[in-house]
Amino acid sequence: MSAPGPGYPDFDDILGQIGEFGRFQRRNYLLICLPVLFAAANSLSYVFTAGSPTYRCQVPGCDSPDEPDYGADWVSAAVPGTWNNQGHFTPLTCERFVANVSSIQSRPDEWCSVENFTKETERCQQFVYGSTEQTIVQQWGLQCRENLWKLAFVGTMHFAGLVVGTAISGYLADRFGRKNVFLICIVFMALTGVAQALSWNYTSFLVFALLNAVGTSGVYPLAFIIGVEMVGPRKREMCSIVLNYFYAVGEALLGLAAFLPNWRHLQLALSLPPLLCVAYFWLVPESVRWLLARNRRAQAAVIIRRAAKVNRRDISVELMASFKEQEVNGTVLTELEEPGAPVELKDDQIWRAVKEVFGSHILLARYAIMLFVWAVNAIVYYGLSLNATNLSGNKYFNFALVCLVEIPGYSIAWFCLRRLGRRLALSGSLLLCSATCVASGFVTMAKSDWISWSCANWLVVTLFLIGKLGITSSFAVIYTFTAEMMPTVIRSGGVGVMSTFARFGAMLAPFVPLLSTYYEPLPLLLFGATSLVAGLLSLLLPETFHQKLPDTVEEAIALGK
Repeated sequence: MSAPGPGYPDFDDILGQIGEFGRFQRRNYLLICLPVLFAAANSLSYVFTAGSPTYRCQVPGCDSPDEPDYGADWVSAAVPGTWNNQGHFTPLTCERFVANVSSIQSRPDEWCSVENFTKETERCQQFVYGSTEQTIVQQWGLQCRENLWKLAFVGTMHFAGLVVGTAISGYLADRFGRKNVFLICIVFMALTGVAQALSWNYTSFLVFALLNAVGTSGVYPLAFIIGVEMVGPRKREMCSIVLNYFYAVGEALLGLAAFLPNWRHLQLALSLPPLLCVAYFWLVPESVRWLLARNRRAQAAVIIRRAAKVNRRDISVELMASFKEQEVNGTVLTELEEPGAPVELKDDQIWRAVKEVFGSHILLARYAIMLFVWAVNAIVYYGLSLNATNLSGNKYFNFALVCLVEIPGYSIAWFCLRRLGRRLALSGSLLLCSATCVASGFVTMAKSDWISWSCANWLVVTLFLIGKLGITSSFAVIYTFTAEMMPTVIRSGGVGVMSTFARFGAMLAPFVPLLSTYYEPLPLLLFGATSLVAGLLSLLLPETFHQKLPDTVEEAIALGK
């Protein structure tokens, strides 16, 4: 792909005249951040809509038909379960002790005592729940161990939708424009989310969960691309990090599920508001960088003039003259902007750039490293998130806390991006995560030997939070770093490919904790080892701090030289 034509200013130079982050950019940046709140919430809504509530077998004669008590004092006598070190009893979900009929007849006044039950167990079909939470478990009878795979499969379908959607949205955004595909993803996310709330059976819920993930997957990456492309070099890291603040808050919004215990109501609350973003068709402009890369300079000029007016900045005579020259001598540009011919040219530009990338050993080596780093980020990030459910306390509060703790991680990333540059910020974040994961693994090994259980649990939680900070910071940095290494014509698609590859890594994350059945600290040690390798490999990448965004493959190759 060629750079802007001779005599036509680069967009970074134009931003020097109209302002790198003026009122025009701030307004549009806020608008693109708002849908990210709901995209983040939709991306994890299945944790609660398809979650397994607390329940046990109903015990006839002991449980009140109208107001059964999940934690009644007699439960340990009637239902098998386990006791923890603090003396708390957790009953099994789908089994109860068989009643001793002869004992009940002789002692009818002590129906729920230990003597009235044998040690034999039986399956049950009626259940008592520990809260008012309503999920698809009650909706479609998905209780007990044999149905756990169905709940887990919802997550599998979600990640499959993310893989498909991320790849498609990136390519479509490079071909048809950032704004149009961004809006389509938002509306598609909203409509499929509403359909998910109206699902009539488990199969329809799965289908709409897949489709909802397809739409959701494009919202954040495209918001990120639009945000980065609308500002100057000194504001890029700020835009990428603040967008992550919105994402973390959006995830934490799911903690409000405590006030919306019915899964249908929760899904509707997350899906209906984004429909208001239809107004973005008139409010949010197309990416000027994308327009210039596609030689749609007349359209770009209109947006640049509007930005200058809103920012109260004056455009130079030379820049105005270049606009007029393009309008007067724009017969070729007009043909490019008509709906007939541009498709082939657009495809040619994209595929020509892709071929040039595959013809460059330098870029192939860089992008191979980035693919590995992306995959490690996804595996470790989602792996640690899954382990977070083991924290004691209110699960809604814990979930919100684990999400909000990402904000300090993004803040650390912002600071490191500005002070250390992209390469050291990425490597340092991964090495921090590696150190804390390995340390947590050693604490897990030692807690039964020379560390008390209470002290060990406190250390594991502390190290977990520090590790989550590190991997969160790494995830924030890698988006900025990747976008700045990609030429404009394939930037959105390139970030999409990296993100798609990361989703395959995320699909492995739920299986990593199973390694603890062979050796308890093995998952944490694996997270630490892979983060260490990724952190060291990232040092081989070129620094892009305060560098002009590459418009062509040649400029991308020249980074760091």
